[in-house]
Amino acid sequence: MSAPQFFFTEGGALRAPWRIIAFCFASFAAFIVADALLGPLITWLFALLGIRGVANFEWLQAAGALGGTVISLRWIDKRPWSDVWLGGDAAKPALFGFGFLVGGAAIALPIAALIGLHWLREIPAANGSWSAAALRTSIFLLPAALVEELVTRGYLLSVLREAWGWPWAIGVTSVAFGLLHLANNGANVESVLLVTAAGVFLAGVLYATRSLYAAWMAHFAWNWTMAVLFHTAVSGYPLESPRYRYVDAGPDWATGGEWGPEGGLPAGIGMGLGGGIAYLFARRGRQLRREET
Repeated sequence: MSAPQFFFTEGGALRAPWRIIAFCFASFAAFIVADALLGPLITWLFALLGIRGVANFEWLQAAGALGGTVISLRWIDKRPWSDVWLGGDAAKPALFGFGFLVGGAAIALPIAALIGLHWLREIPAANGSWSAAALRTSIFLLPAALVEELVTRGYLLSVLREAWGWPWAIGVTSVAFGLLHLANNGANVESVLLVTAAGVFLAGVLYATRSLYAAWMAHFAWNWTMAVLFHTAVSGYPLESPRYRYVDAGPDWATGGEWGPEGGLPAGIGMGLGGGIAYLFARRGRQLRREET
């Protein structure tokens, strides 16, 4: 293989591994620029709005991942936004709503079951404004979910899907999604496997809707339901919980222990039933069959 063939396909396109490496470098460069240009602006804006205690890092990460997507997609590949499911058709309000409902239901049902079994127990927490805490938590969770979707189910999944097809692309990015959470508090084999399953679930939302916005909303709603509605830990990290919070009072295999409810077996069942992984894939399959006829 000659040097040009090592880097480029016969059609002159950059090969998938180099496109992925370029995306990583572009995202890092975009993050550095965002930190310098947007960091002070975001701090000033939050202060102007009277929002305290919200870190800028997640917003800057989101800007970096979005910048890396723009550079890779438009300058390297010269392809439209629809290739990463961020086009106009993917941004319909109904798709945002669908993603939010599916993501919220997938974790709300298991948590409700755990509460009913008394394996999650409500205890008093520090006084404070529920709405103010909900706003701060939402402002934190919204870009955090966007970063993970852009990184694992945006450009990279698009590149791998083109090279290997949907099944392998979903499998590889879902495993990567699980491994990204290895350093979280309370991480263990069960929690990583369930986060990997969550990657398949979110990829199912993407596959069914062809909308990364819908997957983003499903991801956001999953975390928001745990953090804002039930005041439980999210991926091993407790967030603001004024007035009440739900704590582990049952077996860790069910409650997730320190990781939180998403690390328990019921969360996996919730993704399969409440979230409907099978339904999501079947829904898209029916759409494709109708398009073919």
